[in-house]
Amino acid sequence: MTGSDTSPSHSSPSFRLAYVPGVTPSKWVRVWNERLPDVPLSLLAVTPAEAFGALREGTADAGLVRLPVDRDDLSAIPLYTETTVVVIPKDHLLAAAEEVSAEDLAEELVLHPLDDTLGWEERPPGRPANERPATTADAIELVAAGVGLLAVPQSLARLHHRKDLTYRTLTGVPQSRVALSWQAADEAPDLVEEFIGIVRGRTVNSTRGRRAEAQKGQKQPRDQKERKPAKPARSGKPAAGSRTTGKPTARKTGGAGGSGRGRTGGKPRKRS
Repeated sequence: MTGSDTSPSHSSPSFRLAYVPGVTPSKWVRVWNERLPDVPLSLLAVTPAEAFGALREGTADAGLVRLPVDRDDLSAIPLYTETTVVVIPKDHLLAAAEEVSAEDLAEELVLHPLDDTLGWEERPPGRPANERPATTADAIELVAAGVGLLAVPQSLARLHHRKDLTYRTLTGVPQSRVALSWQAADEAPDLVEEFIGIVRGRTVNSTRGRRAEAQKGQKQPRDQKERKPAKPARSGKPAAGSRTTGKPTARKTGGAGGSGRGRTGGKPRKRS
């Protein structure tokens, strides 16, 4: 293929962002489009199991994932921590409470899907089911059918919202942390650094990356530099020959040709 056959889109920069279920990247994408309108951002929806593979294989430049992250070959910065909730049928007894503790689930059948993201140190509270559902979506269907309850990050409860289900805050259990991750390197790529600045809330002027680098070394034009105001004239003695207002200078007395009024008192000298 010759150079003339190459599509312009192949040479234009772009940014590919993967994100796992429950994470909503729209607010950051909006800021990206405002700051870098010449760099298209494409979103890639992935499962938690697919997310890290997409980063390692280069399918995505960065990803909004759930911790933990293997730091051997990936970098990550935590963004926020989610509240954990328990999904229950609306007519369940626990629906009358504002929040539920892990101890309140001791006698309940609690589902534990294979794609669970809460990272239980031992096992979820309550009685375990005979089989683990393949996905969180499958577990939601079982809860709706009256087969057990489900503990998930709040964003996943909202994602799988149903009219016949509700959820309550669950205390005394692990919480899910969302992070931005990318391939480990001495320095993050320019576009990744741009997105890091956006998710961290940096302003346009403070954002590091290719835009900030392009502005380095640019001198401010002289006509845009702030001009220093002229210094006011210093007060002091008037210059020689200048006329001033005020009292006239006193005349010396006793000089030649001066009037007798100006002489001081005393005996006159004798004439020889």
